[in-house]
Amino acid sequence: MTRVFVLNAGSSSLKYEVLDAEAGSVVTSGLIERVTEHSAAIAEALAGIDAESIDAVGHRIVHGGSVFTDATLIDDAVEAEIERLAVLAPLHNPPGLQGVRAARAALPFIPHVAVFDTAFHATLPAEAFTYAIDAAVARDHGIRRYGFHGTSYRYVSARAAEVLGRPLDELRMVVLHLGNGASAAAIAGGRSVDTSMGMTPLEGLVMGTRSGDIDPAVLLHLQRVAGYDAAGLDQLLNRGSGIKGLSGHTDMRDLLDAADAGDAAARLAADVYVHRLKRYIGAYAAELGGLDALVFTAGVGENSSVVRGRAVEGLEFLGLSVDEKLNAARSTEARVISRDGARAAVLVVPTNEELQIARETVAVVQG
Repeated sequence: MTRVFVLNAGSSSLKYEVLDAEAGSVVTSGLIERVTEHSAAIAEALAGIDAESIDAVGHRIVHGGSVFTDATLIDDAVEAEIERLAVLAPLHNPPGLQGVRAARAALPFIPHVAVFDTAFHATLPAEAFTYAIDAAVARDHGIRRYGFHGTSYRYVSARAAEVLGRPLDELRMVVLHLGNGASAAAIAGGRSVDTSMGMTPLEGLVMGTRSGDIDPAVLLHLQRVAGYDAAGLDQLLNRGSGIKGLSGHTDMRDLLDAADAGDAAARLAADVYVHRLKRYIGAYAAELGGLDALVFTAGVGENSSVVRGRAVEGLEFLGLSVDEKLNAARSTEARVISRDGARAAVLVVPTNEELQIARETVAVVQG
């Protein structure tokens, strides 16, 4: 049993792939946009697929809360729990659940598995996931650090160990998942011990449109002096901040081009972005007690040699450095870009969340 139909259902889109999990190959893939009914989108996707060849369906679900710490076989009770957790991910869990229900109705005789973005971070120690607020309030409302991009981190950390030819359980690494949404993770022996995103994907690094870390009192100040309400603050921090808020750009390529052309706002945005990266690299190296590898992944991490070079610049005291030629060379392969003899390796590892979902789906079904 290796052929898995992997689904990533958004509010108005459905991304899908059929993969051979054992071979690691894609049989077919597609993206359906302007989705109004997920049942119709599932039917459209299946129209070009031999449904009888599918052995299982793997669903990407963003938030598993404290309940789902591993990929899980879906039944009615699991559906109900995903729905209950929507309060923690109101933009992501509801469409994911709609995709689950539509796919289970269309393919009722094969197993369906939920793979949660938060599950990889279930290993966070209490001191890393606990916020210093009233404990009863936190308990009653599920307030803690959950972390995200976990499927990517699980795949990338294992792949980095393969590239280095070292056992994963021996490695201390910081992985930077840098896309429009961005996060960092401290990974010791293949286990997440800290991560920058928190209860929601807003905390942490500077992102395309999200602020990342900010003094919470700023929000109170804006409520008092500028009349912001919850919806206005949500819009500001999630959709009107990050490099967009600082420069007007949301694409890192456009931002760096503008900075090179002398745009002061773009230059500042790039500086703020890199400053935040360095802060997390250093903090996580301290938590890990040293560093064996720094890994870049996702759209910006895989493709921007400028961001990689600037993030590592000045961190020689951690054993980090990049070879300029290796860093500048474009490739779709996982590779080492650090200088020969560097105490800690620097790698670029393309992520493959769909393949990871397929593999975890097979593992759950095979028991």
